[in-house]
Amino acid sequence: MVMYDRSPSSGYRLIDTFESGFGWLAHPEETGLRASHALVGDDGDVWLFDPLDAPGIDEEIDALGDVSGIAVCSRYHARDAAAFARRYDVPVSVPSWLGRVPNQIQAPLEYYDDEVGSSGFLFRRVDSIPGWCEAAPYRETDGTLYVPDVLGTAPLYTTDSERLGVYLLCRLLPPLEAFTGLKPKRILVGHGTGLFDEPPAALQTALANARRGFPRALLENGPTQLRALTDALGE
Repeated sequence: MVMYDRSPSSGYRLIDTFESGFGWLAHPEETGLRASHALVGDDGDVWLFDPLDAPGIDEEIDALGDVSGIAVCSRYHARDAAAFARRYDVPVSVPSWLGRVPNQIQAPLEYYDDEVGSSGFLFRRVDSIPGWCEAAPYRETDGTLYVPDVLGTAPLYTTDSERLGVYLLCRLLPPLEAFTGLKPKRILVGHGTGLFDEPPAALQTALANARRGFPRALLENGPTQLRALTDALGE
């Protein structure tokens, strides 16, 4: 099975539906399970997070509301942000401290440090290991947390009974500080389906067990994670 399907999507699968948004898998059969999300901001407009294009997805997005902007939260998630920005005539918002992405996107950019527009999402900087940096949006008013890369539910992230796993390369130095004090009501991820069942417990367990679970994760997921990292450089 292909890790990241670069061909045009032939159809999407809706995931993570709740009162303020939804997610979708543009290539449901790929191993990497890249997830995209459309979330209603505090201003009532829609923000697209790390989106991948798919036929018919615009109808789902338009039913949610008017698109106010696109947010790219990982240096490896340029994805189809530029295409959506041109289609909706909105800028792509990027953390001012996030490298690589500006060179990957041919569309107007807006840089932010903490909050994207009036979405209500505050972006926590995740620095796990040298060279690793991403933004994890969290909105306290409804407890929505989105983590693009360092946490995931796709099989290449998890082992044994884990519901949420830390990216293999980050298990030895899990980003504890980035998620300190958070009690999310839902955890959305950039790879896999979100967690709606006791997400605080899943988050705490994933971070607490990351280091001790490294040997098993290396054995079970090492080759797959290496292939994912190599393929991600093409994002």
